[in-house]
Amino acid sequence: MDEVEQRPTAGSRLGVQENAGISTLEHGQKLPATPTGKLTSIKIQMLDDTQESFEVPQRAPGKVLLDAVCSHLNLVEGDYFGLEFLDHKKIMVWLDLLKPIVKQIRRPKHVVVKFVVKFFPPDHAQLQEELTRYLFALQVKQDLEKGRLTCNDTSAALLISHIVQSEIGDFDETVDREHLAKNKYIPQQEALEDKIMEFHRNHIGQTPAESDFQLLEIARRLEMYGIRLHPAKDREGTKINLAVAHTGILVFQGHTKINAFNWAKVRKLSFKRKRFLIKLRPDVNSSFQDTLEFLMANRDFCKAFWKICVEHHAFFRLFEEPKPKPKPVLFTRGSSFRFSGRTQKQVLDYVKEGGHKKVQFERKHSKIHSVRSLTAKPSGQHSEVPTQSCSFTYGDSADSPVEQSCRQGKELKVSVEDGGQRASPSLKKSPKEGRRLDRAAMATMEEEEEVVKDRPQHSRPQAQQPSTGSLAGSPHLSELSINSQGGPAMANVTLSPNLSPDNRQASPLVSPLLNDQTGIRTDDEEEVRRKRFPTDKAYFIAKEASTTERTYLKDLEVITSWFQSSVSKDDCMPDTLKNLIFSNFEPLHKFHTTFLKEIEQRLALWEGRSNAHLKGDYQRIGDVMLKNIQSMKQMTIHLRKHSEVLVELENGIKNSRKLETLCRDFEMQKVCYLPLNTFLLRPLHRLMHYKQIMERLCKHYPPNHVDFRDSRAALAEISEMVAQLHSSMLKMENFQKLHELKKDLIGIDNLVIPGREFIRLGSLSKLSGKGLQQRMFFLFNDVLLYTSRGLTASNQFKVHGQLPLYGMMIEESEEEWGVPHCFTLRGQHQSIVVAASSRSEMDKWSEDIQMAIDLAEKCNGPAPEFLGSSPPDTKSPEEPTVDQESEDDLNASRTSLERQAPHRGNTTVHVCWHRNTSVSMVDFSIAVENQLSGNLLRKFKNSNGWQKLWVVFTNFCMFFYKSHQDNHPLASLPLLGYSLTIPSESENIHKDYVFKLHFKSHVYYFRAESEYTFERWMEVIRSATSPASRIRVLSHEESHVY
Repeated sequence: MDEVEQRPTAGSRLGVQENAGISTLEHGQKLPATPTGKLTSIKIQMLDDTQESFEVPQRAPGKVLLDAVCSHLNLVEGDYFGLEFLDHKKIMVWLDLLKPIVKQIRRPKHVVVKFVVKFFPPDHAQLQEELTRYLFALQVKQDLEKGRLTCNDTSAALLISHIVQSEIGDFDETVDREHLAKNKYIPQQEALEDKIMEFHRNHIGQTPAESDFQLLEIARRLEMYGIRLHPAKDREGTKINLAVAHTGILVFQGHTKINAFNWAKVRKLSFKRKRFLIKLRPDVNSSFQDTLEFLMANRDFCKAFWKICVEHHAFFRLFEEPKPKPKPVLFTRGSSFRFSGRTQKQVLDYVKEGGHKKVQFERKHSKIHSVRSLTAKPSGQHSEVPTQSCSFTYGDSADSPVEQSCRQGKELKVSVEDGGQRASPSLKKSPKEGRRLDRAAMATMEEEEEVVKDRPQHSRPQAQQPSTGSLAGSPHLSELSINSQGGPAMANVTLSPNLSPDNRQASPLVSPLLNDQTGIRTDDEEEVRRKRFPTDKAYFIAKEASTTERTYLKDLEVITSWFQSSVSKDDCMPDTLKNLIFSNFEPLHKFHTTFLKEIEQRLALWEGRSNAHLKGDYQRIGDVMLKNIQSMKQMTIHLRKHSEVLVELENGIKNSRKLETLCRDFEMQKVCYLPLNTFLLRPLHRLMHYKQIMERLCKHYPPNHVDFRDSRAALAEISEMVAQLHSSMLKMENFQKLHELKKDLIGIDNLVIPGREFIRLGSLSKLSGKGLQQRMFFLFNDVLLYTSRGLTASNQFKVHGQLPLYGMMIEESEEEWGVPHCFTLRGQHQSIVVAASSRSEMDKWSEDIQMAIDLAEKCNGPAPEFLGSSPPDTKSPEEPTVDQESEDDLNASRTSLERQAPHRGNTTVHVCWHRNTSVSMVDFSIAVENQLSGNLLRKFKNSNGWQKLWVVFTNFCMFFYKSHQDNHPLASLPLLGYSLTIPSESENIHKDYVFKLHFKSHVYYFRAESEYTFERWMEVIRSATSPASRIRVLSHEESHVY
């Protein structure tokens, strides 16, 4: 008797044990009684593209088939998945779990049903099973291949690198090239192979489970993650796409999200023929009509989308499965469709209770064995989050901070917050030291609230890069955001949220979490340390001079070491420009290196590290400051050249595309945490800091103090230098700001012209036929621009219109339009209605616009038109052009200034956009004055210990370092929109010198070492969290207050 050959099943390919398994049933429940009758064979296409046949009774409901598939795979969290197929009308629909299969699939022999992910949770850490995450990873791989998961090249390369790591293991160039040649993960993959391998090189030691986890961490931040587009039109006939997600209903134009309706705002969903209707809850702050209407191709498309919306709402928002409605006696009205199955909360509760048996499985494509534990973990969560070198705290919205940290050999925890629910699966460090979440990993994070920066080191020998400090012992953070200025040079790959392949910039918004256990000091240690150091206010003023000098020296090294190193590798900068820049900065760097050493030596004596403090001879700093400030006057010749340096560099960039690319790539390196031209102005700004320090010191000392005379003389000397360079400084700040804004804008040819002065930028809502739409406004002394964001891969702001200020009038119009904080701008040729986020924002804009109008009236006439044809491209013809790319979604030609520059996601402009606020030129000038550096202890809302960090505050942002020796920040926290307060008694802080920063649900506590440093941090941070209400611009009548 011949043996019957057994076909390998999907379960056997995954290596699962043959058992009944449970999928969508409650704990303790059994499979429903299978209806008797004729069996029908249905082909199921699995996520690994293999097909399996299942025989089920024809009259069985769809739930029986789904349960059979989940049971076959031993899939515990099967509720996230569904079965979809093309019906007889060629419409892709989901299998209804309550209806008989025979009524849905007319010709089973000719239909292939696909087993795919149906519900994408906001946080993949909520997926407790390794098998579930593996299947999600297969779904991401499939979506990439089919073009549904669109992203930039960097994100795509990073995703593929994790897939390759899970399939073939650690990096080997030969094996990688062979594998990529045989496997196509995305179209045009050949162009990305080098980038994929560069990322893959960083994953050494990463297990397949960890690769899945990292893959999902990156994918979930992509705007198109889990999105299935449904074509529709709005009332005006504009083609759009509708989609549904865990947050609500989304509206897309092409692949760009233009609107979202959260479930909390939706009162009712319905459809009538081919019209899809969304009834919103009344909102006094919303301009939307009570009911929104969208037209779809036909009734069947409309009903299919309505059903998936109902299911998403029930799965993510309800605590338990909705009960069926009682059947009407006579007539039925409307659809009887309802969600069937467990809700997400029920799934999470079931897995946490451990009501399942864990089994081993192997991955089909992986050459590495990943064995699931057979025994449940003692943790109450029973989670299987892979071992990691980083921990995360995620929120359920774009506003939620992503907090990451790494510890050396310590157990980490992941907190998952979603609608008040919290889970904390354990994370352990993987065996390999030095591994981290890729810096590019967050390259795709679009709307984060704080920014974490730690881009992985390039594999080139470190000897090629100048170094002034070591990060060997510091934790590695995944880069939640990249440098405030822009895209990364692939050679020095650095990651960040929101990063496009060319964009290594993170969206402003990811909170730093550097939970290195070694950085936490106990309270007893802190008290002993405090008693050891002086308590005199003059000591802390002197210490501020030391800490800020350290930061200033690091900023000089950005130019003298790092930038010079980059320039020397590429012969694209003229020798005259090289000499101009470095011959003026190198003497400054040499001088301030000695200056810092003298300050630190004096502080060491002051702190009592020798017997000199007993005599009191060294408990002063005025003499050191006076000596060095007098010597600094000899450097004035170099300081006067800095305006020329800035202008010539911008001219060089304008005339040479190679130089433009070099500077852009350098700005993406981790050491360049601010715009490059900002570093060129640092020496002028530092003079202001010396003046402020000496003013505080003179104010503190009584006239008979031994240090008063030297301090007062030093103040007089530095005040004279500031007065001499003040005028040049103001002009250069405006010049620098215009060039910085030019990088954020596209569709404008002549932003930087003589006489133009920047006044204010910020987010306002513009009233149009579609309601209030968020726009970014830029106010200058001659014109007002309004722009939108996100129509390009670089996330720059596209100029939509301009309003010349000459002849403009501004009127309040809240009563006329019924919109709070609304005002009308009436130009000579166009009028627009805009609304601010608050009364204070409205007052700032109204005041600044009116002042700009008055200035424009005093000029000779209207300003020239802003948006004209592009000027001739004067860049070297032999250099390759980079503006040949096109974007289908724009449907318009681009000017030469619309090249795809890398996205710079945490610039001030993007932070203002995300936090719906504005800043003025006066705010920027105040920010220049209010810079501070030093050690702070930081604590999170729900953490126990205090962690010591080196913090630099500049440009409205706190940058976090492990120590002052680090060359680049590990994370950053933009403070625009944050509130600064003192902790209340109920918060149980019980420590001195603690201040609190909070924005929405994000709360951070910081602790200073003394009353003076506490007051200084409060002072400088308040300047960022409470922007100036009045604006003064540089004009003939009134000079800009610095």
